[in-house]
Amino acid sequence: MHPARKQRLYFVLFIVIFSTVAIGLMAYALRANLSLFYGPAQVVSGQVPFDTRIRAGGCVVPGTVARDPDSLQVGFLITDGVANLQVYYTGILPDLFGEGEAAVVNGMVREDDGAFYASEVLAKHDEQYMPPEVAEAMKAYDGGEKSCEDMNYGT
Repeated sequence: MHPARKQRLYFVLFIVIFSTVAIGLMAYALRANLSLFYGPAQVVSGQVPFDTRIRAGGCVVPGTVARDPDSLQVGFLITDGVANLQVYYTGILPDLFGEGEAAVVNGMVREDDGAFYASEVLAKHDEQYMPPEVAEAMKAYDGGEKSCEDMNYGT
């Protein structure tokens, strides 16, 4: 084989191997940051992976927000009109977070108790807004409510 062809072959092999490794590392990094959205009914029915970062959302059920007086721990229920999901969060809640309002939580479902442990709580920003994921999850079930004010909480 001619030395110029051999050099070109090594160069092409280097580029292919380097590109493969770079793409593999990028895919691995993006996989760690992926956060899929699930509704409370999907979480309660066990359709979600345990101990994996996910996003869930619904309306905060009135009368279920319980704050620990000695720490920043908060527990509450969110619902999509079909099922209620118990959420635990440690931290300061957003100013717009409230009972009967839409909320989206980021975190994971633990296998030992099936509750959702949130690392972040997001609340709606005005009276007419509902997060798109929450609206879609609510429409996907029998009730089809358009807002948390219209929801029948059943508690």
